[in-house]
Amino acid sequence: MSNIDQTSINTIRVVAADMVQAANSGHPGAPMGCAPMAHVLFTRFIKANPQHSKWLNRDRFVLSNGHGCALHYVLLHLMGYKVSLDDLKNFRQLNSVTPGHPENTHTDGIEVTTGPLGQGISNAVGLAVAERHLAATFNKPGFPLIDNYVYTIAGDGCLQEGVASEASSLAGHLELGNLIVLYDSNGIQIDGSTQLGFTEDVLKRYEAYGWHTLEVADGDNDLEGLTRAIEEAKAVKNKPTIIKVTTTIGFGAAKAGTAGVHGAPLGGESLGAVKTLFGFDPAQSFVVPAEVTKQYAERAALGAAAEAEWNALLAKYASAYPAEHAELVRRIEGRLPEGWEKALPSFTPADKAVATRKLSEGVINALAPVLPELIGGSADLTGSNLTRWKDAVDFQPAATGLGDYAGRYLRFGVREHGMAAISNGIAAYGANIPFASTFLNFISYAAGATRLSALSHFRVLYVMTHDSIGLGEDGPTHQPIETFAMLRATPNYLNFRPADGNEVSGAYYAALTHATRPSVLSLTRQNLPQLEGSSIENTLKGGYHLKTYGAAAQPDLVAVGTGSEVSIAVDAAKLLAEKHGLTVKVVSMPCLELFNEQPAEYRHQVLTPGVPSISVEALSTFGWHKYVHHPIGIDTFGASGPYQQLYEKFGLVPETIATKALKVIEYYKTNAVPTLDLDF
Repeated sequence: MSNIDQTSINTIRVVAADMVQAANSGHPGAPMGCAPMAHVLFTRFIKANPQHSKWLNRDRFVLSNGHGCALHYVLLHLMGYKVSLDDLKNFRQLNSVTPGHPENTHTDGIEVTTGPLGQGISNAVGLAVAERHLAATFNKPGFPLIDNYVYTIAGDGCLQEGVASEASSLAGHLELGNLIVLYDSNGIQIDGSTQLGFTEDVLKRYEAYGWHTLEVADGDNDLEGLTRAIEEAKAVKNKPTIIKVTTTIGFGAAKAGTAGVHGAPLGGESLGAVKTLFGFDPAQSFVVPAEVTKQYAERAALGAAAEAEWNALLAKYASAYPAEHAELVRRIEGRLPEGWEKALPSFTPADKAVATRKLSEGVINALAPVLPELIGGSADLTGSNLTRWKDAVDFQPAATGLGDYAGRYLRFGVREHGMAAISNGIAAYGANIPFASTFLNFISYAAGATRLSALSHFRVLYVMTHDSIGLGEDGPTHQPIETFAMLRATPNYLNFRPADGNEVSGAYYAALTHATRPSVLSLTRQNLPQLEGSSIENTLKGGYHLKTYGAAAQPDLVAVGTGSEVSIAVDAAKLLAEKHGLTVKVVSMPCLELFNEQPAEYRHQVLTPGVPSISVEALSTFGWHKYVHHPIGIDTFGASGPYQQLYEKFGLVPETIATKALKVIEYYKTNAVPTLDLDF
C-alpha cells in the first residue's frame, strides 16, 4: 500500500468519525471498516465526472448499507461533488445535504435513497438492467455509448433482507455482468456477532443464484487484492459478481470489531486515540491533507476526460445514426415523444362493458409503440395483469433463447418486493419509465420499496389488478380491503381507481406526465360499463361531477364513487331519482391526490357544501370523512365467493346504497349538514 493510499484511507476514516462525533449521532463503524474498498473503487475504477454528476454513461455507485453514509459523503467531497467540508460538518442536521441516510433528492452524487437495508443492492440490479437495455437498444458497432458498470457496497444486514435475495436471484438469471457487489463481511450487526443468527455461506448462496464469487481475506489492508478482484469481476461478462471482503468494523477504534462501534459516536477520548494512531492531530477535526485532495482531484479529472471523449463519440453517433441519436437525447432529457397522448383510447357509453385491467391492456398496447422508454412487467401474473403487449420481446440474455436485452418486458417472477426495488433502480438510471405489476393486495409485499419510489421522486407505474372484493372466490387473503388507505397515506403518491375506459386512459396520462411521482393504477377483474360524463380530461382533475340524476336545481345528495363503485353509485342515484323523486349528484373520484391539488373553489363546486354526501368504495372507509358525511365501504376483511354475491353481502349494490342514502337524507332534514373542510 502506497503512502498516499494509506493517508487517503485514514483520512476517510477520521473524517467520517468526526462527522458522527459532531452530530452526536450516526454510524462510524462501517465507514472506518469500508474505507479501503471504497478508496480503491473511487480512485482506481469508478468512471464519473463530479462536475456533471448526471452524465448518462457514468458508473453508478450505491451504498446499500446506507447507515454508513458518512463514508459516501466523504468520498463525494473528496471527488469534488457539491458536498463541501461545511456540509460534512452539518451531518444529520436539519436542511443539510448530508442527511442520516443517503437521499437522491438531497445530495449531489447520490443515485438512490438507501435507508432500509437490502434496498440499495436491489436498486443496483435495476440500474444494471437499465444499462444493459439501453446498451442493447442504442449501441452500434464502433459506438459503445452505454457501457458503464454498477458498483455497490453491501453489508451483512443487506444480505439478510428478503428483498436482496429476490433481486439477486433475478440478477443471476439475467446474467448481469455489469453488476459488481462488494460485500462488507465484518461479522457484526446491531445485536452483536452475526454468529447469533447469520451463519450461512453467503458466497455459496450467490453461486447458486448464478453469480461469480470472489473473496478478499484482508479487506483492511490488501488494496492490491481488492484491485485484482474488481478487475476479475469486470472481466466476467455473463455473470454479476459478489466479492466477499473481510473487514474490521470501526478499524482503529478502541471498540473495533464489536457492536459497540456500529451505531454510536466513538467519544472524544477514543476518537483522539484513533487520530493519533493514524497520524492526525487529536486537537483538530475535519482535516483533509492536500495530497489526499490532489489524489482524488486527479481521479475526477480522468472522469471529466472520459465524459469529454463520450461527448465526442455521441457527436459522431449523431452523424452516423441521426434518428437513434435524437431518440437517445430525448430520453436522456426526459421529454415524452411529441403527440404520444394521441394514442390513448377514448370511449363512449355505447361501448361495451370491459374490466379495467383489460382496458389497461389496451392502453399499454397503444402506448408501447410510441413510448419506447416504457419497460416493465409482472410478478408472474402476466396473464392476469394483462401487461404484455402484442409483439413485446422479453428482456432476457440472448443465450437463453427467451429474448434479448433490447426487450422491454420483464419477467420478475414471484418477487413483488424485488420487482419494486428493481423498478426504482431502472427509474434512477434515467431514459426509461418502468412499470411493475401484480395483484393490488400484493403491493403490500412490496411496500418497503414502493414507499421509496415516492420518497425518491421516481416515476414508477404500479399496475395493480384484481382490486378489492371484485376478486371474488380467492377470498380475504387476496382482497386488499385496507391497502388503498395505506397508499393514500403515503406522501407524493398518485393513487388511481379508474371507473371506465376514459378514466384508465386518463390515469395513464397523469402517471406518465408526473415525472417525479410514482402512481398506482388499481384495476378490476370484473367488467365495468363506460360512463356518461367521463373523460380523460376530467380524470386529470382527480375528481369531477360525472352526472346529476333528477330535476331539482339543488341536489338532495352527493354520491361520490371510485373505480368499480362509480357505476353502482350511478345506479343507486337512478333509483333515488326514479322511485323517490330525489336529485342526486354523482361524483367520480379516480384520484384523491389530484383532487386535493385542485383550487378550493373547484373542490367546493364538485362536492357542493351544504348538501348531504356519501361515498361508495369497496375498500376501507378510512379517510373518507374528510370528503363526505357518510362513507359506505368495507371495514372488515372480505370473503370467498362469486363477486356478485360479495357485493350483495357487503351492501355495495344499488338497492342497499339507495336505502342508506335515504336515511342520510332524512337525518339531515332535521339536523344541520356539517361543513366539511374542503379548503385543505
